Amino acid sequence: MMTTQQNTLVTRTGADTPAGKMMRMYWQPAALAEELADRPIKGLRLLGQDLVLFRDAAGKLALLDRHCRHRGADLAFGRLEDGGLRCLFHGWLFDGEGRCLERPAEPPGDRLCGKAIQKSYPVIELGGIIFAYLGEGEPPAFPAFDCFIAPDSHTFAFKGLFECNWLQALEVGIDPAHASYLHRFFQDEDPTLSYGRQFRGTSAGTNIPMTKILREFERPTIEVEATDYGLRIAALREIDDRRSHVRVTNLVFPQAFVIPMSAEMTITQWHVPVDDHSCYWYAIFTSFGEAVDREAMRRQRLELYTLPDYRSRRGKSNDYGYDADEQRDQTYTGMGFDINVHDQWAVESQGVIQDRTRELLGRSDKAIVAYRRLLLAEIQRAAEGQRPLMALSPEASLEMRGPATVDGIGETLHWRDYWQSVDRERRAQAAWGGSVHAR
Repeated sequence: MMTTQQNTLVTRTGADTPAGKMMRMYWQPAALAEELADRPIKGLRLLGQDLVLFRDAAGKLALLDRHCRHRGADLAFGRLEDGGLRCLFHGWLFDGEGRCLERPAEPPGDRLCGKAIQKSYPVIELGGIIFAYLGEGEPPAFPAFDCFIAPDSHTFAFKGLFECNWLQALEVGIDPAHASYLHRFFQDEDPTLSYGRQFRGTSAGTNIPMTKILREFERPTIEVEATDYGLRIAALREIDDRRSHVRVTNLVFPQAFVIPMSAEMTITQWHVPVDDHSCYWYAIFTSFGEAVDREAMRRQRLELYTLPDYRSRRGKSNDYGYDADEQRDQTYTGMGFDINVHDQWAVESQGVIQDRTRELLGRSDKAIVAYRRLLLAEIQRAAEGQRPLMALSPEASLEMRGPATVDGIGETLHWRDYWQSVDRERRAQAAWGGSVHAR
């Protein structure tokens, strides 16, 4: 259980808050690259700040404060002209660094134009996501994680909106116990039809559907290990007196997790505050096997999410699609077969900002407790002027590999050896990742 003060500390992310200052020491997902496809200008809100993202005529990305330095008009409606972004109100022109190039309504020889600076922020595109750095000084280096070093052909990026605080949205992804209930299906589908869908295929090296394992083995033993990137989380479900189902996932500090989607694919997912009352999840799906069928995966996700805001078609306004007959006969929730809806209901139903002072935690919440302790400690480190975990130097970033994920069945007594061997074999067979060793 957390105190009111602690809950406030970890959930508020404005620029003047301790958690907000720490989060601004990291690159944050700001948009999908595809969002600039039709019109290369996009207004967005990130960590409570209003910003405008654009790609100039030369193809260079830029991110500025959204409201014009002149009189506050919205630059998201601006025009890409003359090497920059021009405000519709009076024609002021800013380049990607925020420098004012023209103030056309002013007299000839205007000497104040160079002082009219629109604040700008570093941006970079990786894995189909545009990342932004809102902090001071030099941004940290990116780790050599699978999602960043895999070729474009083997990755796919998407996002979705949750109408709640970022922390409860993240915590569902590092909670191994909930899957046996929240994502329980009463029938097992044909695993050959499971492409692009989590928990619908078979565990690695077996023909046992994951839905069957979650349904029949509902009491996992959870192990949590501190790592140089955050936490490694193992959920062990005892199949018989010799074998266990082993699922290895990871918390990457400060707000991402890396989990298995299938025997060949992993999900690296961030939960990013729009503000303290809503957040986007951003995910990069990375394949160690065949190239990703991007069109199929995008089509699957657009069955649930609407553009341009990537908002779920199921939510509070329609009871998340709840159907009592389905809940009796088909799914545990009665909310359909897309687990994103299940997670959305779970985190939004806790309230816009969850009150953690009222919780009664158990042993199955081991990873949640470990992460909260880590989060509080790193917020304090950042407040004291120290470099928090995963704010990496260029040298440290090169050593940061993986991290490994596994979903399979191995010998209970040697489960650590098992998951490491599965990861090594998968990497050895991947054309792009054979020389990379996860941690």
